[in-house]
Order: sequence, then structure tokens, then C-alpha cells
Amino acid sequence: ESWVHLRKSNTEPIIRIIAEAHTKAEADELVKKFTAEMLASN
Repeated sequence: ESWVHLRKSNTEPIIRIIAEAHTKAEADELVKKFTAEMLASN
């Protein structure tokens, strides 16, 4: 299984995206997917 955690910073204008998966490549792909979806929603 894998998961993604999104967290808004209270001190900086950023959102942290943390992912865990079986492999680093899978985690990187999750981060890319969530980043793209967030940017598209602007």
C-alpha cells in the first residue's frame, strides 16, 4: 500500500507533499501526480 500526506506550512507559503510507497519511484510518481493536480486546480 501507499499513501500521500499534504500539509500546509503555517510559517511559509508552501504545501508539503509527503508520500510513502513500496519503491522510491512509486513515491515520486505519487508526488508528481498530486503536484500536477494541485497546480491544475488554481
